[in-house]
Amino acid sequence: MKFVKDEDEKRDDYIFQKDKITKKTAKFVIIALIILIIAVIASGVHFGYF
Repeated sequence: MKFVKDEDEKRDDYIFQKDKITKKTAKFVIIALIILIIAVIASGVHFGYF
């Protein structure tokens, strides 16, 4: 099984496809996770846990 498939490959056994939608979604997920991590740290500082 291949992890990432190129756009022009003719395969059915892959997890991610290397196209615009996958790249945009990956960027969105990474940014959302970074924002959540910052929010957890900020709330910890605000409530005195750090």
